Amino acid sequence: MSADYDVIVVGARCAGSPTAMLLASKGYRVLAVDRAVFPSDTLSTLLIHAPGVAALRRWGLLDEVLASNCPPIERYSFDFGSFTLSGSPRPAEGVAIACAPRRTVLDTILVEAARRAGVEVRERFNVDEVIVEDGAVVGIRGHGRDGGSVLERARLVVGADGRNSLVAKAVRPEQYNVKPKLQWAYYTFWHDLPTDGVETVIRPDRGWGAFPTNHGLTLVIVGWPRAEADAFRADIEGNYLKTLELAPDFAERVRRATRAERFTGGGVPNFLRKPYGPGWALVGDAGYLKDPITAQGISDAFRDAELCAHAVDQVFAQDRAFGDAMEEYHRTRDAHVLPIYELTTQLATLEPLPPQMQQLFGTLAGNQAAMDAFVSVVAGTISPADFFDPANLQRLTSHAPAI
Repeated sequence: MSADYDVIVVGARCAGSPTAMLLASKGYRVLAVDRAVFPSDTLSTLLIHAPGVAALRRWGLLDEVLASNCPPIERYSFDFGSFTLSGSPRPAEGVAIACAPRRTVLDTILVEAARRAGVEVRERFNVDEVIVEDGAVVGIRGHGRDGGSVLERARLVVGADGRNSLVAKAVRPEQYNVKPKLQWAYYTFWHDLPTDGVETVIRPDRGWGAFPTNHGLTLVIVGWPRAEADAFRADIEGNYLKTLELAPDFAERVRRATRAERFTGGGVPNFLRKPYGPGWALVGDAGYLKDPITAQGISDAFRDAELCAHAVDQVFAQDRAFGDAMEEYHRTRDAHVLPIYELTTQLATLEPLPPQMQQLFGTLAGNQAAMDAFVSVVAGTISPADFFDPANLQRLTSHAPAI
């Protein structure tokens, strides 16, 4: 049987809709399916760093995101107790701001952009089975609102369906650099809690972050080590508020605020998966997942969408070998993410900083160029490998120009 579509994308959130949109804009027949009906919320730390914001601008969507009453974020701070590192990140393609739109806002904007590009989007569609023939994925079987089973075929099926990806479960990709759940975190939203950009507070065995989102709300997420998850769950609100008392000034600001929503959270495993195989590809959390402590997920999903769509276009339009094009996607993705993956999983243990790192960060405090470089690591505009290179650290500590 011939394929009904060039590409079927399973999952239409921040990895799936951009992948579908980019492919449809090149003239391919694309179907995107999602079990949600948009607007729809989902577990997320919301933050989009400068590289992700630059992608939104390339796609012509940034103005729409900012117009949703989502404030631009220009500064990051990291309070380690005895000192604070604060600064503005270096730009990505001229973009130096972050933003943190609610997922009800962002995902709806992305879905509608995919539709405008020509994607057939089916909401409230459940995928029941990934169809494999002769060792290759050839389509999906699922059901929509009427409950009737349908079979759709495609030249390629892209799994953009998150960490519990049905596509990944069907194809069983190689998984590597696996690490367990490292922290357990809960977040909620607060009215009347002003923040100076992204505020991060780090204490032994505890940590939290705060930043503004739509409609005057501020997200505050509090993390404990995974070993203490049961204790945290036993009294989520009490333990959350008690943790904030480790920074009394911040705790006082929260006491003057009003909680707007229930607590949401949990823990996530850490892994990378080979993101392609015969008839299939993975983007976003389906292919690569790490702890949210550095909030890289949405920016990573946008990057994956562009890399994967470019590789698929080379296969379809330029007759490049599927394995060659997708292996380049794989290599490029990993080159970007492995350094921040290692730093993220180190920070997510919430263990005290090693004395050498404490000394280094203490030396950087007050050196604005050095602090700007440090916050750029978390913002994704400087690689941790470049920042922690001994030659660069020597320049930073001697107040010479950094990378």
